[in-house]
Amino acid sequence: MSEDEFRIALSRFTAGVVLVTAHDPEEGPSGEDVGMTATAFMSVSLDPPLVMVSVRNGSRMDELLERQPHWAVSVLSEGQRHIAGRFAMKGRISDRLLFEDMSVVRGEHTDAPLAVGALATLECRTEQRVTAGDHTLVVARVLAAAAPAAEGGPLTHFRGRYRTLG
Repeated sequence: MSEDEFRIALSRFTAGVVLVTAHDPEEGPSGEDVGMTATAFMSVSLDPPLVMVSVRNGSRMDELLERQPHWAVSVLSEGQRHIAGRFAMKGRISDRLLFEDMSVVRGEHTDAPLAVGALATLECRTEQRVTAGDHTLVVARVLAAAAPAAEGGPLTHFRGRYRTLG
């Protein structure tokens, strides 16, 4: 099996799209917010409340989450495709510029930015990191969860493109 065959087969699996964020207090005088789009995100346990995200080894988010245990997830709505695309760009601009004109609120437990208009938000604390091939699985306890946006459907990813239900 080639890498392309594997990638094509998995592109047939529909996944929800989230924005994973964290605040890096060590970057600059007031710190810096970091974000990445993810589709490899899932609920792991209800008791205790655990979630998991997969991050590419050596990525900025992987390096940050190795030393910063507090992070957040915004479950993106169908109207937030531009946010997903912005934080998924290859060769993208600095995180500071990515957040510059984005509406966010600060997580009470994590100080991480939460996207205004997200269908749901979760604030998390890393409990375990597991290396799995070229990615790290980050398992975290959910410290707070909210569902601020009652309208609209989820943003999904299928066959390499962002899509909406319906």
